[in-house]
Amino acid sequence: MKKFLKNTFSRLLSIIIIFIFFLVLVSVLIPKEKEIIVKKNSILKIKLDKNILDRTSGNPLPKIEGLSFSTADNIELKQILDNIEKAKLDERITGIYLNLSGLNAGLTNIEEIREKLLEFKKTGKFIYSYSEVYTQLSYYLSSVSDSIFLNPQGMIEFNGFSAGVLFYKEFLDKIGYDVQVIRHGKFKSAVEPYMYNGMSDENREQLEKLLNSMSDVINEGVSKQRSIKDEKINEIINNLQLNSPQACMELNFVDDLRYEDEVLSLLQEKSKNLIEFQKYLDVKSVKSISENKIALIYATGAINTGKGSYNSIGSETTVKAIREAAEDEKVKAIVFRVNSPGGSALASDIILRELNLAKQKKKIVVSMGDYAASGGYYISCNADKIFANHTTLTGSIGVFGILPNSKRLLNDKLGVYIDTVNTHKYSDLGRGNRRLTNFELDVIQESVEDVYETFITHVSEGRGMSKRDVDNIGQGRVWSGIDALEIGLIDEIGGLEDAIVSAAELSDLEDYRVVSLPKKTDEIEELLKGLTMQQNVFFQEILNISDETFKHIKLLNSGDKIQAILPYIIEVY
Repeated sequence: MKKFLKNTFSRLLSIIIIFIFFLVLVSVLIPKEKEIIVKKNSILKIKLDKNILDRTSGNPLPKIEGLSFSTADNIELKQILDNIEKAKLDERITGIYLNLSGLNAGLTNIEEIREKLLEFKKTGKFIYSYSEVYTQLSYYLSSVSDSIFLNPQGMIEFNGFSAGVLFYKEFLDKIGYDVQVIRHGKFKSAVEPYMYNGMSDENREQLEKLLNSMSDVINEGVSKQRSIKDEKINEIINNLQLNSPQACMELNFVDDLRYEDEVLSLLQEKSKNLIEFQKYLDVKSVKSISENKIALIYATGAINTGKGSYNSIGSETTVKAIREAAEDEKVKAIVFRVNSPGGSALASDIILRELNLAKQKKKIVVSMGDYAASGGYYISCNADKIFANHTTLTGSIGVFGILPNSKRLLNDKLGVYIDTVNTHKYSDLGRGNRRLTNFELDVIQESVEDVYETFITHVSEGRGMSKRDVDNIGQGRVWSGIDALEIGLIDEIGGLEDAIVSAAELSDLEDYRVVSLPKKTDEIEELLKGLTMQQNVFFQEILNISDETFKHIKLLNSGDKIQAILPYIIEVY
């Protein structure tokens, strides 16, 4: 009976996969040339309920309505920016309606979209926004609106920022699991959870500075757009005064309390033509096609050797994209979009080497997203110009290595023993079933110091600073974009579009088009990846682990033991 059920389930699964393939082929391969009509006096409705990423997968599954897959709810930042720009220039579009219930994006992406909306408003067009619940980020975005509407039973979560770091040293001690840490940089706190049961003074110092910097950016932005004094905003936050919808209106954080249907009725008084953002994506903008190209190369996610994907940086994939752009005569400049907490020191060096070769042929401008930390900064440091947003996590110039020791866990807790035979004295180095000797620790520490010395040398040469100055602002310390500008780690505050414009100016380009690299993989290949990913998603949901945490755990357990990575994961809400 058990075998029968197993075979039946297996056949059923095969039929489902074949059916999905059929739907994909019908959806992807049959062209749809339906023209989208934009009527005069139209309002563009933007419902930002998808994950806003630098880059999305080429997986065709999201195109199939009714199917839910992990990549289905993603949209690219540049798509949003390009289409707000298109709406700004489109005489048929008179305003934007923002529905921000369910917004999911990093703070720097919110900052870039917000700047683009402020540009849109300069044309005299209006912006209305509505949400059932405003988080700090969605409210920061909505603050550019002419009118902000809140659901009568809704709320604004505006309580400032907090960072909680999980420490598990005592837990590891109890189960007999020892992690041996080798690092350079007193601020390199990625390994502190293995070492302590609380934050070091250095870690607390950098976190406080970072969170206050992020808070200042949001408060100043809200203060300017809503005409509320900065001191008053801090008073409101400290006294939890936004404790009811009515209080939110009385304190001038919202203009009115309305249900969405009432907001839509208000909009109908302005125009009965509402066009969905998803449809507007297919409206072609009137642009001449230039022969000149600016290559926009995405470096998103953790850095590892080998191949990468839309959300991970593989040295092999990234080097191939850089080389392709460098050798293409029509590519006149490169914009390197970095959104990475770092990773393998070796992979970072391989990528930087290829960028240095490309720099001999083309101008290179770096645009930093949410993170350009550690390995992410390593691969950015020698560009002709570096842009970051106000809140970009920058720097973390430091290196560490971790090697586990499971001997006590296996012997004392589980009664399991490992016996080895070696040809040489240290043949079993790194196997993880014994403690390192002092000699081995010294050898690895020397390797870490060598990598750190190489790191600060690259930064010194790229940024025109002495190695001593780099070391003083290094030591693994994380800076916000604002602070990074002050200490010379970046050149300008600005987003992706600013970096593209700068690359054009540096290359004396008057007309150009932007092409994205690395090229997205074959759609069927992405389909198979999408199906495989469901297994990981299943276990993540059971364990209640976020995507960022899951990626971080995988990276720390990767084969590259000497890493340059951000000290912690920061998810802002």
